[in-house]
Amino acid sequence: MRTVLALDLKDDPALIAEYEQHHRRIWPEIATHLHQQGVTGMEIYRLGTRMVMVMETDDAVFDAAAMAQASQSDPRVRAWEELMWRFQAPTPWTPAGEKWVPMTRIFDLAAQQD
Repeated sequence: MRTVLALDLKDDPALIAEYEQHHRRIWPEIATHLHQQGVTGMEIYRLGTRMVMVMETDDAVFDAAAMAQASQSDPRVRAWEELMWRFQAPTPWTPAGEKWVPMTRIFDLAAQQD
């Protein structure tokens, strides 16, 4: 399954550069955690301070609630999330206490084929 999520960065060029540097090579434990949770692919795009994540998951393995719980119980994943929050900011539409929020697909070219 493909999920598209949004999150903002703090509007600080130095912080944005540092955030991108961290993502040039994420911690190995984070990549392992994502794979164990059924994430088969992930890309993050940025325009200004707005980020969009495209996440591909294996429906037979992936469960968002289980992933959140596993993230909280792993000290290394918690440390990564705390580090990333130094750079991140919620979008204006993000519910309190959340970070990455799902976007709504409004167009699909494949669905236009009749």
